[in-house]
Amino acid sequence: MRFFRKVWEWFDARTDASKVIGPILKHPVPPRTGWMYVFGSATLFAFLIQVFTGIALATAYVSSAGQAYESLQWITHQAFLGHLLRGMHYFGASAMVLLVGVHMIRTFLTGSYKFPRELNWVVGVVLLGLTILMGFTGQLLRWDQNGVWSTIVAAEQAGRVPLIGHWLARLLMGGQTVGGATLSRFFAYHVFFIPALIFGMVGLHLVLVLRHGISEKPSASRPVDPKTYRAWYEAMLKREGVPFWPDAAWRDVVFGVLAVACVVFLAWRFGAPELTTPPDPTVVQAYPRPDWYLLWYFAVLAQLPHGTEAYVIVGAPLLAGICLLVLPLIFNRGQRAPSRRPWAVVSIVVIVMGIGVLWFEGERAPWSPDFGVKQLSPEVVNSTNADVLHGAELFHARGCEYCHAVAGNGGHRGPDLTSVADRLTEQQITLRILNGAYNMPSFASSLKPRELTAIVAFLNSRNPAQANNPKE
Repeated sequence: MRFFRKVWEWFDARTDASKVIGPILKHPVPPRTGWMYVFGSATLFAFLIQVFTGIALATAYVSSAGQAYESLQWITHQAFLGHLLRGMHYFGASAMVLLVGVHMIRTFLTGSYKFPRELNWVVGVVLLGLTILMGFTGQLLRWDQNGVWSTIVAAEQAGRVPLIGHWLARLLMGGQTVGGATLSRFFAYHVFFIPALIFGMVGLHLVLVLRHGISEKPSASRPVDPKTYRAWYEAMLKREGVPFWPDAAWRDVVFGVLAVACVVFLAWRFGAPELTTPPDPTVVQAYPRPDWYLLWYFAVLAQLPHGTEAYVIVGAPLLAGICLLVLPLIFNRGQRAPSRRPWAVVSIVVIVMGIGVLWFEGERAPWSPDFGVKQLSPEVVNSTNADVLHGAELFHARGCEYCHAVAGNGGHRGPDLTSVADRLTEQQITLRILNGAYNMPSFASSLKPRELTAIVAFLNSRNPAQANNPKE
């Protein structure tokens, strides 16, 4: 300790760092803030995990369409601590989204967005959006089938924005289609632009916290009046305030370290999710599954009536963003205590329960392709015909099995094809594959004639007898 003290004294004598850091650490804060005020600093801890693990991963990651997938596989399975680093990066992103959400809920319930902290809330809303963008852009960097198609769907959503949709879609993808330019652009977004914005917003947020102070615990007997609040707050700090360090900051440090420990444990125990198959433009899947924190929104879009998607895709996020941004401008005075603001408590309960139910449905997702299904077993195929066997292989390789089940094996987004030959003729099956249908893309341009013949032969072999007893 004596050595470190001398090093610090030498450094401080040449930089006057203590004159900058000292006032921040000694900055007075309201007493009895408690553990409910630790989530903001814990979010910063989670962000730092993303920065450090992201830098480590970037030293081995190759942002090239031809090598990105292989480089991630090498990092995960061969590089020293690569599996742990990818896991920390994945669970760190989840922790960051979760913590910033809880922090905003606490801020909302305690009315901490009211005068004079309106801008603190606005910056927090921007940080929430940037955090979600960080997670979304990182999904493409996996450069697997799920990540690529997530970007395609997002570009289609952006393209529906009136007037500027086409420009937004091109800006997102770096061209007309997802390719190497898209990967390079997303790498720049994820590694440079968005983190720089987050650092800037975090800095502004901290400056505003130092300027206006941490909100005191709400009291029903003390509503916020912009004319008198600032003078009352400063007088309260002089009477009862405690220095941020160590009286209040120790809780931030303890909780932040626990959050980091949880991320490390989860990364060590489970690691990052395995990559799906490499991106293949011939396998058309328009409904990939996003990461868990966007899964509830995926469930909303999946259950919308046909024809309303464009309005909700554009309108819902826009309306939610506007409501969050104007909230402190409209309700910047009055009661802060949750007991006097039942509408605030009820709204949070409804929103959290609604997101929970939708998340559960999104996790179950019978309408979604199942990218984890295994190839049909020989017992299910139950044929020695070469075309039928080849068709069964293509049924899985071309992604048909992700949406259609055969004898209980496969997804449930599309109709069950166990006995499809009993409902459709060979010609009807062929036309359906070539032309597509609602929620089913056309495969005319992605299947070779021989592949089409084999898949049709396999589906034409499905009849009620095989459905009832596939092993015979």
